[in-house]
Amino acid sequence: MLSGRRLDLLDPTPVDIEIEDIAHGLAFVARWNGQTHGDWPYSVAEHSLLVETILCRQHPDSLPKWKLAALLHDAPEYVIGDMISPVKSAVGPEYGALDERLTAAIHLRFGLPALLPAAIKAQIKSADRISAWMEAVRIAGFSEAEANKLFGRPDAALIDGLDVQPRAPAEVRANFIERHSALMAELG
Repeated sequence: MLSGRRLDLLDPTPVDIEIEDIAHGLAFVARWNGQTHGDWPYSVAEHSLLVETILCRQHPDSLPKWKLAALLHDAPEYVIGDMISPVKSAVGPEYGALDERLTAAIHLRFGLPALLPAAIKAQIKSADRISAWMEAVRIAGFSEAEANKLFGRPDAALIDGLDVQPRAPAEVRANFIERHSALMAELG
C-alpha cells in the first residue's frame, strides 16, 4: 500500500489497514466501470460519501458507528476493485469470502463489529440502492423507468438537494478522509 503497509489479501489483519490507503484507492476506483458523464469517473469514495449522507437522512438518530459503517460499506474495493453483481456471481463464492475477510479486518481496525447487525446492514443497503438509483439516472444514462425497475424509486424528499457530481480523485480522497476523521471523533 502507499502507506508502506503490506496487506495480505488472503489473510488481512486490522493492523495492516490505513484510512489513507482506503481513501486513495476508493477515490481512484470508478463506479459503473467508468461509463458516466462528466470530466472525472464517479468514484467509489464519492459513492460512499453519498451513501452515508443518505443513511443520515433516512435515520437521523443513527449512531456514529453505523454512519462510519455506511461510509466504509464498500471499503474492500480499495484493493479488489468494484465489480458489478453479475461478475461477482460468475467469479463465485471465493469473491464473497475475500470481501468478507477484508470487511471484517477494516471494521475491526476502526472499532466496528466484524459483522454488522442485520438491521444496520439492511439500512446501509437501502441507502446504497438509493445512491445507485441517483447515479444511474443522473450520470450513467439510465431512464427513470429503468432505474425504478432495478433499484426502486426513492422518495423525492429524501434525495432533494443531493447532488451526484463526479469530482477529481484528490478532492474526493480529502473529503473521504475528512468525513472519516469526523466520525472517528464522534466515536470518541
